[in-house]
Amino acid sequence: MITRKQEFLDGCQAIIPLVLGAIPFGIIYGALAITAGISPLATLAMSLFVFAGSSQFIATGLFGAGASVGLIVLTTFIVNLRHALYAASLAPYMRGVSHRWLVPLGHWLTDEAYAVVIKRYTTEENADSPYKHWFYFGAAILMYANWQVCTIVGIVAGSTFENASEWGLDFAMVVTFIGIVVPLVVNRPMVGAVLASGVASLIFHDLPHQLGLMVAAFVGIAVGYVLETYFTSKLDLARIAEKGVSS
Repeated sequence: MITRKQEFLDGCQAIIPLVLGAIPFGIIYGALAITAGISPLATLAMSLFVFAGSSQFIATGLFGAGASVGLIVLTTFIVNLRHALYAASLAPYMRGVSHRWLVPLGHWLTDEAYAVVIKRYTTEENADSPYKHWFYFGAAILMYANWQVCTIVGIVAGSTFENASEWGLDFAMVVTFIGIVVPLVVNRPMVGAVLASGVASLIFHDLPHQLGLMVAAFVGIAVGYVLETYFTSKLDLARIAEKGVSS
């Protein structure tokens, strides 16, 4: 039987490619936050307690633009709602895991962690392992530690070099999310959701405060839900018809 240690190490290993992609992402966040006028302590506190790269970037941009606290909180809250969907999809696999585990694992749930963890929970390999949450722990804690270190490096860079935010490291965000999304696009509802959200993001690109991203997210969710419902109903009808023929 696979052990806790093995699950933990497997989780660390599985997320390494995404950790590497997040390194410049974290550095540029730290640099941008400093150049936007956020204090080093507040910049690090966001990484420690918010730990959500996309919303941290958005909050930094809104702060630099002089947005109100209410708008910053509301925008980042909506952007982070996708984590509720991640949690909902993981919930059936987390039954029996104590709250002592669920609370920190919930805090450490990121796009990258979800991508590797959901694959581990849905694979047939070692499906009977009772220690899959240790895989989750390994993947999540490595990404968390990496994000804090990169934030500190970015803070130092932003405080030392005036043009640190212009190094072009933000390309890593795009590369990382491509690496997360592509392996998960395995059926027609997922393809439809990706295409719909992509088109919507272009159509609504000019909305202020990056609101187009939120619109695109809701469009993708809606299209994915409709397609999933349609194809599931179609499959159920096919099974009923097949059962009727066989009988």
